[in-house]
Amino acid sequence: MTDAHRHVPTDSIGVFDSGVGGLSVLREIRATLPCEQLLYVADSGAAPYGERTQEFIKARAVAIVEFFLQQRVKAIVVACNTATAVAIKSLRSRYAIPMVAIEPAIKPAAMMTKSGVVGVLATTQTLASENLVLLAEKYGKGVKILSQACPGWVEQVELGRLNDAKTESLVVRYVTPLLERGADTIVLGCTHYPFLLASIRHVAGSSITFIDPAVAVARELGRRLELNGLLSLEKSPGAEAFWTSGVPQQVELVIAQLWGKQVIVEPLPARYSAPNLL
Repeated sequence: MTDAHRHVPTDSIGVFDSGVGGLSVLREIRATLPCEQLLYVADSGAAPYGERTQEFIKARAVAIVEFFLQQRVKAIVVACNTATAVAIKSLRSRYAIPMVAIEPAIKPAAMMTKSGVVGVLATTQTLASENLVLLAEKYGKGVKILSQACPGWVEQVELGRLNDAKTESLVVRYVTPLLERGADTIVLGCTHYPFLLASIRHVAGSSITFIDPAVAVARELGRRLELNGLLSLEKSPGAEAFWTSGVPQQVELVIAQLWGKQVIVEPLPARYSAPNLL
């Protein structure tokens, strides 16, 4: 079934990420806005964004937004910290549709830390972005902010390998340095990372506070929809529809694992996947 044949409500909300990580945001949106229709694009064929060039990320973001506009969505959520850091300014200047984006939760982390040391786990591109520098300058005064890139984490989540030996080794490698330098509050700066939280907590221990901005994104989306008179008037529960630029059968298995139920994942139409993925 292609997007041309599937019936998609025209008052849906489009949510996208470089792969399946944005499901951590989608689940908070579903919990906050139970009657909304949700469309999700897992750009797994391009994952991970964190190791891509800025030009590539911007091109992928535009392609997916264009796909959502073809579906006549009423709002878009950029459920990817890297895409936010690299592309959100250009997207908002190009499109008038309400657009909510996720970013590392530096502000609440700086307010919560008792040791004065905050760790930020994120992708290479997110940590190198001007956006993160500005967040740290604005909200991190008087706090030491430690940045830690986590190559390999996104790939493990994309494979659904949340607890295997390689994942455990990567978690130890990236979390331990933050603990050794006194971080008592750690920001999950990539939407894939909440799915590794059990492994991260096992390494970090119960005294460390972790902050996931997905809840705040869901609340902001609700606020923006209400402000624009776009909240659904339906009383029945909304549904979800999924697309991917990766291999649908593979992505379907991982989404079912992370989402907690069987789903159908359609291939993203070629014009929205190519030539950017060549």
